[in-house]
Amino acid sequence: MADAPTRVAVIGVGHLGRHHARLLAELDGAHLAAIADIVPERAAAAAEKTGARPITDYRELLGLVDAVTIAVPTELHRDIAMPFLERGTAVLVEKPIARSVGEADEMIAAARASAAVLAVGHTERYNPAVSAVLPLVSTPRFIEVHRLGVFPDRSLDIDVVFDLMIHDLDVILAMVKSDVTAIEAVGVPVLTERYDIAKARLRFANGCIANVTASRISKERVRKIRFFQPDAYISIDYAAQEVEGYRLVRREGQRPEIQGGQLPIVREEPLKRELVDFIGAVRSRRTPLVTGDAGRRALALAQAIAEKMETV
Repeated sequence: MADAPTRVAVIGVGHLGRHHARLLAELDGAHLAAIADIVPERAAAAAEKTGARPITDYRELLGLVDAVTIAVPTELHRDIAMPFLERGTAVLVEKPIARSVGEADEMIAAARASAAVLAVGHTERYNPAVSAVLPLVSTPRFIEVHRLGVFPDRSLDIDVVFDLMIHDLDVILAMVKSDVTAIEAVGVPVLTERYDIAKARLRFANGCIANVTASRISKERVRKIRFFQPDAYISIDYAAQEVEGYRLVRREGQRPEIQGGQLPIVREEPLKRELVDFIGAVRSRRTPLVTGDAGRRALALAQAIAEKMETV
């Protein structure tokens, strides 16, 4: 591509979108051209901090930018993304990719038809701790996940499976190269009419089992995932960006020895890495780390878990 920066706009500058705007305004290779939000004051405030143009109707951006990031309620993802994808404009949409697998399929098909880049904001995949562990997790047999948070004032339009658990479902699917063959799940609505706490047990065709717990009504924040595989144990603290790893070393004629400890991690803001990857994919016409297909897989599994909870 030419040296001209990629013209990008942020659609929706609520809790997460304003961080998109902050980071894109400083990103090499990107020019934050506009910020769109249906609340004029919110668009103006974000624009004032970044120098971007504030607008209230995202449709004004069609044909004027090379890429958009979409951080609006899930129910609007498909409707907002489609006109951009159909024009060949690159789209990064926050997770979950859409409110249904059918809508995700429409978005993926539109991106494929126009050769547009479609990325999904599964930010934990860009966590430096996860990046460090990916090459080390080869044959996981058991996975244990706890993602607990205090009650939020946002994302209450979806239940905890689509709000929190889906982060870990995406990471698990990236590491376990096998199909899910069985699901056990239970959820409880506590403070809302939707599930606020959920637990799922996943069995994969290769024999791996994953226990995944998600809650948005806890007193403390916990974001941890642990992998157990033959002769090795690896633990990730997502929030602290810390990794512990241990392996069993066997030597002929000697007792096996456990070696390991904390792995060195270069800490960095995952969202920044996500946006760097997105802009890089747009500029070089390559595939982003988390594709539309990956977002669809995580959504399909989350949907299957939610449906299983309804049968309990």
